[in-house]
Amino acid sequence: MSNYLVAMEAAWLVRDVDGIDDAIGVAVSSAGKRLNQQGKEYVDVEVGVTGCPACGEPFDSAFIAANTALVGLMLEINVFNADSVEHASRIAKSEVGGALRDVPLSVIDVIETDADDEN
Repeated sequence: MSNYLVAMEAAWLVRDVDGIDDAIGVAVSSAGKRLNQQGKEYVDVEVGVTGCPACGEPFDSAFIAANTALVGLMLEINVFNADSVEHASRIAKSEVGGALRDVPLSVIDVIETDADDEN
């Protein structure tokens, strides 16, 4: 059995916002609050990045139209004692998805970590 760091992307909808910074702050705060209420303080939440289609430079994953924002969040969770990459992915989606119901999630990266990194 191995330990893994699983990175997931979540699509978070924020209504009645005036700007990108406001939307990002509300999305990160709301996701963190919902995770903490479910006892999932160990999930790291931050804004995701998207590459510019023209130049390739990264920018914050947030788009606003009609005072409604779609914010891409990056969620990271350490999964211990999983049988495989697929098993770690299923565990991570189950843990996070249970707390963030109705939020689209997709696993974007799974990295095997050393057994000694259990912090």
